[in-house]
Order: sequence, then C-alpha cells, then structure tokens
Amino acid sequence: MWVSIPRMSTQYECLKSADLYAEAFGIAAPAHLLDKEVWPRKQGFFIRKALLSSPVTAQPSEPGADASAPALQAAPLVMELAQGQFGLVPTWVKSASDAKLRSTKLAVTRYETMSTSTNTRDTWLSGQRCIIPMQAFFEDDWRSGKAVPTRIARVDGKPMGVAGLWERWAKDGEEITSFTLLTVNANSHALMNRYQQNGNEKRMPAILNEGSWAAWLSAPTDKAREFMRAYPAQLLLANPVQKSKT
Repeated sequence: MWVSIPRMSTQYECLKSADLYAEAFGIAAPAHLLDKEVWPRKQGFFIRKALLSSPVTAQPSEPGADASAPALQAAPLVMELAQGQFGLVPTWVKSASDAKLRSTKLAVTRYETMSTSTNTRDTWLSGQRCIIPMQAFFEDDWRSGKAVPTRIARVDGKPMGVAGLWERWAKDGEEITSFTLLTVNANSHALMNRYQQNGNEKRMPAILNEGSWAAWLSAPTDKAREFMRAYPAQLLLANPVQKSKT
C-alpha cells in the first residue's frame, strides 16, 4: 500500500524476511516481522550499539606487568535489533500527546543540523546512532508535473542500512523509543536529483556502505560525520509504484 506523505524519504519498506537481518547485518533475527511499510508514527526496527553489562578482563602481557592485577579492556561492540516509533521524540518533550505531534516532523533529519538542532543535539552528542534496515524507500517523481510514487532500492536487491539516531523518552510512567533517519544533499546526484518538487533542495537517505555498520555505531563523534555521503547512483534502481485501489 502506498500512503501519500508530503515529505521526502518518510516512507520505506522493511526487510522482506526475518533471516535477512542476520544475513545482512549479523544480528539475531526478530521473532516476528512488523508491517511491510513504515511511515511516521508507525513501529519499525533499528539496529543500535548495545553495551556489555561488565567490562572484559584480560591478563596483562607486557614484560614486568603484575600478573595478579588483570587489566580492564573496553567491551567489544555488540549490535542489537530494537523496535521503536519512526519519528524522533526529544527527551525534553513534556507529554505523550506533544510527542505524537512532533514525531511526524522528526522522521527525517538533515545531517548538517543534527549537532545543532535542539531536537537532536543531545542525542547526537550522546552517540545514540543507529542503522535503519530497509529493503527500499519511496520518493515522488515530479518530472511529469504530477507526483509519481517511486520505489528506490539497491540494484542487487540486497537490504540497505541507513544512518539514523535513536532516543528514549519517558515521563509519568509512559515511555517511547523512537528513531529518525539522516539525510544528505542530493542536488548533484545522478538519480536522486529527479525526485522531490522542483525548487527544493534534493535530499536522500544517508545509506551506509555495506560492512560499515560497526564503524558507524562506534566511531568517535568527531569522526561520525565522515559516513554522511551520497550513495552511488549506479548502485540504486528506481521503479514507479502502482497505487493500490483499496
């Protein structure tokens, strides 16, 4: 089903089978799948960094080191699959009703403003980065003068991992886990410059290179921006969507 939403990249398609989460991202498959399409306020899966409950200890190996005093090492990166609302809810939001109103506007975040906007600054500085697994995302093609919904996926059909931020909001016994996807400029992108209305800046999801999942989640904050690049046009395929009559 296609849902008309007047924002770029605010509707996407989940992975088509549970096994793909393990195959593409090396994480445990979910016990159940969510709805095929995700748009603001709906539930979706995201991958985040999970910290071990206790540090790893290792015997010191340097000559002369006291073998009776094990050295502490940083815990290795562990990735976990989490579920949350598509549309970020900042921690400073005062009520659940206000959270619902704001979340639709925070499904997508420009990476250039993620470190300065009051909506995402604390989340970014806290290192709460995530990966949003998707089979495809949707854009409107306006070249004919009318909006033509278009499905954009990898040429090889493999899942994509899009960079995002996640947050946990809690107040008065209510709790909302949420996430937003990050976008980059696509004005000069050979494929993505066709989409969204003329006169507006062209944007696209910050699709991560395959195999960079752990690096994106664990990179120091000052290095994480280096992952914000436009994905090569030749690796993407766009096809118009047939609107459902139901």
